[in-house]
Amino acid sequence: MHLRDLTQFLAELKENNNRAWFVMNKPRYDILREEFLRVVAQLIVQLAKTDPEVTHCDAKKALFRINRDVRFGADKSPYKTTFSASIVPSGRKKPSEGGGPAYYFHIDASGTLFIASGEYMPPPERLKQIREQIVADESGFGKVLKNKKLLETFGGIQIERERQLARPPKGYSVDSPHLEYLKLKDFMVWVEAPLQLSNGEELVKHLADTYKNALPLVSWLRTSLQLNDAE
Repeated sequence: MHLRDLTQFLAELKENNNRAWFVMNKPRYDILREEFLRVVAQLIVQLAKTDPEVTHCDAKKALFRINRDVRFGADKSPYKTTFSASIVPSGRKKPSEGGGPAYYFHIDASGTLFIASGEYMPPPERLKQIREQIVADESGFGKVLKNKKLLETFGGIQIERERQLARPPKGYSVDSPHLEYLKLKDFMVWVEAPLQLSNGEELVKHLADTYKNALPLVSWLRTSLQLNDAE
């Protein structure tokens, strides 16, 4: 996959975000999507070497549609200006489905590569599970927070103050362990930077190497899913 072709297409789409332009350029999109699908399939193979849970993930199900849901938002642009994918063993890649931690990435029209892992906006019941696990496994969660490779690569779990609760969540006190993290609504690590890779093979290697350092968080988040399934 020639990544310059992808970013060029997305840049043009951003300037011409309408159905007529997209229909005229649909052959370009179809080729790029097929190439991107192969990148995701190759990434799954590489990820499985360090995280066997993703071995049987379906690359097609990991891809996000380029069509936007314009029913409720003020922005009526019909198309996303990113190519994106989310690899989740459960196959439930939408946050509202509570499918557990994911490996997510996208490339946007400005040529930026965004790489993230963890859980973004999990539904209430799933968020409750994570919070309960933070308290139950205070030591284990502390080790994740101090993991050297995770810190070097991502800077740790991101604390977004504008999305963080001002007070402890219901059922928790100010003396609860890891209180700042109990207030979170997302449990994510991420990094973004200008895309300085030329082809799909380089992209797959870079993503796999980056995600390897997110595995401590991914594995820890899965423990609450496993405990819940065992009940």
